[in-house]
Amino acid sequence: MDLKLKNKRILVTGSSRGLGYAAAYALAREGARVAINGRDEAKINNIAEKMSQETGAQVIGLAGDVSLADVPEKLIQQAVKEFGGLDILITNAGGPPPGTIDSLDEAAWQKGVDLCLMLHVRLIKSALPFLRKSDSASVLTVTSLSVKQPIENLLLSNSIRAATVGLTKSLALDLGKEGIRVNSILPGWTETERVTELMSARATANSSSVEEEARKQAALSPLGRMGQPEEFANAAAFLVSPAASYITGVMLNVDGGMYKGTL
Repeated sequence: MDLKLKNKRILVTGSSRGLGYAAAYALAREGARVAINGRDEAKINNIAEKMSQETGAQVIGLAGDVSLADVPEKLIQQAVKEFGGLDILITNAGGPPPGTIDSLDEAAWQKGVDLCLMLHVRLIKSALPFLRKSDSASVLTVTSLSVKQPIENLLLSNSIRAATVGLTKSLALDLGKEGIRVNSILPGWTETERVTELMSARATANSSSVEEEARKQAALSPLGRMGQPEEFANAAAFLVSPAASYITGVMLNVDGGMYKGTL
């Protein structure tokens, strides 16, 4: 299937590793012009150069911490200056730390709000003037399966990401009349660096090994394994593409069937 992504202008935040990196790579492979983002300037520029060489696409690196209030608008402006506009925005970032109601102080909650909610708000708000000029405008928020099925010891993620799902659905309803599609992917357990870090925390708490904790988690999927970043990326590339032109307001589980509900 031709996803019709060639030369589309795309910004993917939180894309120096993990799910964001995989999504950006898949889009570049489809011929899109992609801006990737990470906090380390040298690292993100090196990744952009390597991705460009491997895919043949235009890939640029933009440095900045998207959880900081002034960074999202700067990233949008930089991407637009480089590409002459913006067609697609994928709002993604690393997850908040694990913790319980007793262990998380107010500062941790505020950081969680900035990382898991406000970065989406700020990026989308800054991008809208340019998306409104596109004939294939699409926004994808990356959230988590935790918004449907809370994950033990991830109180911040369970709580705050749910607000982003509300934001996503509301914007899909509000912006549909302007031809702007807004969707979300709710990834389940996928083999990324962040999941390895979470498995390491579980291993410490349970006096076990990272491998044992990963095995136990994988066993909860009907498929008997965790996902691969490329599997998430394939879904993301389709959902933001013109090939999915009649899909908006969708919260898509990419979780190998780990979610046990029917809705």
